[in-house]
Amino acid sequence: MISYTNLSKPLKLFLNFFVQMTAVILLVIPAPALDGSEILLQVDRNLQPESYEMYRKLINIEPDGSKKEYVLYTVKKGPDKMVALFLSPASEKGRSTLRLGDNMWLYIPSVGRPLRITSLQSVVGGVFNNSDILRLDYSAEYDATILEETADTYILNCKAKTSSVAYDRLKMGVDKKTMVPVNIECYAASGMLIKTLYFKKIKEFGDNLLRPSVLETDSPLYKGYKSVMLYAKINKKKLADEVFTLNYLSRVNELR
Repeated sequence: MISYTNLSKPLKLFLNFFVQMTAVILLVIPAPALDGSEILLQVDRNLQPESYEMYRKLINIEPDGSKKEYVLYTVKKGPDKMVALFLSPASEKGRSTLRLGDNMWLYIPSVGRPLRITSLQSVVGGVFNNSDILRLDYSAEYDATILEETADTYILNCKAKTSSVAYDRLKMGVDKKTMVPVNIECYAASGMLIKTLYFKKIKEFGDNLLRPSVLETDSPLYKGYKSVMLYAKINKKKLADEVFTLNYLSRVNELR
């Protein structure tokens, strides 16, 4: 603390003025603006905890209006480990998928061993591919910059870090209030629009997790088709690394 005891009156007045003006300047200086990478990290954490279990329903809708539904139990740990188990329909029950970074496998009980699958394939058909169903943290796969900013939204340009990522580029609209996506346009390296994801119906999932409960997608490549993902439960859960191994795929149901 500064002692004014031995200072002249003019100097005391100057120092008091200096302290007051410094305080005013500090109050009016804006906080550092977020950059694209920081926004993407916030999006990841607002969509899901770092380690969790989740129940969701996936619905594929045909051009004639017919539907096929799947219920999945999913666990994820860190930015790049995920397992999903099919609970229904009966024809798919017991199947499980594992993703470790860019590598994916499908376990079918009747086959008895894991089979390699790719990100652009789909184990359920429809518009969602395996990369959508077994989605990693966006920040694990993409570098982001801010394309533009409105009063309510950040528009991010997200460029894939490697050529093995399903989409070469994402154009992501992020709501400033909730810091979760509103929509995402997914592009190939050629610049072709592959699909658009729409995030809807913000819901409280507990533990201060406020995020969209519905994810819809359509694609110019699948005219008339639509896929929907409905999120029912998302809970924080500690998971052993053993869960995310090929040998554990037949035992995923034990986690429930």
